[in-house]
Amino acid sequence: MNKIMQKNWQVPHSNVKEFFLKKNKYCVCVPVINEGEKIQKQLKRMSEFANIIDIIILDGGSTDNSLNIDFLMSIGVKALLTKKDKGKLSAQLRMGFAYALEQGYEGIITVDGNNKDSIESIPSFIQKLEEGFDFVQGSRYVPGGNEINTPLSRKLAIKLIHAPMISFISGYRYTDTTNGFRAHSKRFLMDERLQPFRNIFETYELLAYLSVKAPKLGYKVVEIPVTRSYPIGKIPTKISPLRGNMSLIKILLGLAMKKYDPK
Repeated sequence: MNKIMQKNWQVPHSNVKEFFLKKNKYCVCVPVINEGEKIQKQLKRMSEFANIIDIIILDGGSTDNSLNIDFLMSIGVKALLTKKDKGKLSAQLRMGFAYALEQGYEGIITVDGNNKDSIESIPSFIQKLEEGFDFVQGSRYVPGGNEINTPLSRKLAIKLIHAPMISFISGYRYTDTTNGFRAHSKRFLMDERLQPFRNIFETYELLAYLSVKAPKLGYKVVEIPVTRSYPIGKIPTKISPLRGNMSLIKILLGLAMKKYDPK
């Protein structure tokens, strides 16, 4: 029986292709689906840090050939995990976290695969993990952070709704709670009081849940400056602003009612 079954983790079925053995203490998990040239450009940028962090791709089922095996191997990607099960971002993260923990990584950084984030910030996340922080949130809105062309609807949702509510529920003052550029320690993710490997986390629930539980469980939390840049003009997105914001509010209400806490 494998480790996941022994822990009763609920992890999406996936196809795992490993290209290299574990080389580093930490890894970076990149959830992605059909990002075309954007993910390829991002991975080329990330390859600069392949000597200090292992790169793991969490594919939600891309069909655009952007994750070509020869390309991934050429830039030093450690593994490609392709989800073969239901669920969206939270399912991809559960898949990646489970794989990384079983591989023995001491900390896991996550960053979206749409080439919007300051990949050069990766060493700063590693430094905070080394300093003993358990949850490191990247933020555009702390000193040194930067935002470029953030859509007004998203900025207002973060500043007026999401960040204030997450801060209130968690007891820690966050400024950029929808940002997926983060780091998590092994001890935090393995805490029995957290239990992130449950099917209740399917869409975007896990991001908010981790933000809330880290300070509430007494772990060391910090925000660090990052840059997030959107292209000029119409913003390509897989979520409509109205539907996306309504979904986030529903998740926030669930958090306030402790819907996602282990039973």
